[in-house]
Amino acid sequence: MRHIFKQGEDPHAPVLLLLHGTGGTEKDLLPIGSMLSPGSSVLSVRGNVSEHGMPRFFKRLAEGVFDEEDLIFRTRELNAFLLESSEKYGFDRGNLIAVGYSNGANIAGSLLFHYEDALKGAILFHPMVPRRGLKLPDLSGIRTFIGAGENDPLIPVEETNELVRLLSGADADVEMHWERNGHQLSSGEIGAARKWLEENYLTES
Repeated sequence: MRHIFKQGEDPHAPVLLLLHGTGGTEKDLLPIGSMLSPGSSVLSVRGNVSEHGMPRFFKRLAEGVFDEEDLIFRTRELNAFLLESSEKYGFDRGNLIAVGYSNGANIAGSLLFHYEDALKGAILFHPMVPRRGLKLPDLSGIRTFIGAGENDPLIPVEETNELVRLLSGADADVEMHWERNGHQLSSGEIGAARKWLEENYLTES
């Protein structure tokens, strides 16, 4: 997978896995990674799927309708890539926190839904429920920050609340942050996510 890896100055800080939204690239979230945790190493990945020339992490059948078969395949592909990358770059796979926006948040959520030890934690900006009718793995000890828009035209409030219920039902520790900026990633969300990261993970370093 096309990606950028940048070694951070703080060896104890979590490694940030940056996952862009539809039409983005591996460069998009690098500034946000620096805002969230300046000392962290970052692994920023470009999705392997192209939709009319726009990179994505998995196919969809329509707006808001996922191609579940491809989602499962791409989630497995990403999970294997993370293991390979940890060996290649020498970081602790168990110290990985995903930072995903929109489509990137959905593939990060899918990692949580399918693999018990895929991530140490996750920051999900404007995610959807990746799959329904699935028994989630034990997510106890996994902390998750969700940023969402009360007036998001693509993701109803009920969808976000359902995702919170599903993750919490698998014993994940979920913190919810609401804004009123539609589907846009706002500075308020980034600031709240940074505060959450500092309180939950950066103080451990």
